[in-house]
Amino acid sequence: MGDRWRVEVDRSVCIGSGMCVGAAPDGFRLDPARQSHPVEPEADSAESVLAAAEGCPVEAISITVAGSGEVVFPPEE
Repeated sequence: MGDRWRVEVDRSVCIGSGMCVGAAPDGFRLDPARQSHPVEPEADSAESVLAAAEGCPVEAISITVAGSGEVVFPPEE
């Protein structure tokens, strides 16, 4: 992919399922309250991070291209 992504988790939506950590253990961590956090808010694009966002049961993860703000996930309608 080659882009740098900005990864954000809406903690008001996150239910702490941990699916993101399972899909992208290098990309996400759960805090003691079981809220997800990106390991780095800006990182190289990675299929595992996209899979984590797509697999989030409450769509709490958003990804944009760093710099341009182009939406990667969730897809714009």
